[in-house]
Amino acid sequence: MSVKNAMTSDFLHSAYGGESMAHMRYLIWAEVARKEGFPNIGKLFEAIAYAERVHAGNHFREIGGTTADAAVTAGGVFGTGKTVENLQGAINGELHEVEQMYPVYLSAAKFQNETGAARSFHFALEAEKIHAALFQKAQDAAKESKDVELKSVYICPICGHTILDGAPDNCPICGAKKEMYVEF
Repeated sequence: MSVKNAMTSDFLHSAYGGESMAHMRYLIWAEVARKEGFPNIGKLFEAIAYAERVHAGNHFREIGGTTADAAVTAGGVFGTGKTVENLQGAINGELHEVEQMYPVYLSAAKFQNETGAARSFHFALEAEKIHAALFQKAQDAAKESKDVELKSVYICPICGHTILDGAPDNCPICGAKKEMYVEF
């Protein structure tokens, strides 16, 4: 196990579970959006699902791959509704992570001098802020029976940074090069 402190380990397990569930939930919601005639919202869900997978992978590496006997509690919503409702579920989940979960997890990891966990939590926190705003933009469009306007979505495979229509020269969160970004 990479982490030495039980609290940070518990937080990593919880975050791993939540990010893993968000990954799958967003893939399912991408299909719903496409079926309802919102291909760009579907693309956004699919891209952000990849970012959530990046976060889960980062957390899993910090755990050291040990998940046996770990209770995982994640506050994500389940089920599917219409795209507008699914977007609200996504917004609520992202805001929970931004306003409550990751600030506490990050503070604990820093306090316990768990630098790898702190980095993983920081990466997720910064990306989730962007996700909440993008989901809100998509929901605003969907409420008017319109698809969100975008050409492509770019995701940093190191930290999950998400940006529309073109990757930056260097990731503003982790510094990864433009060429590393995954395009959706």
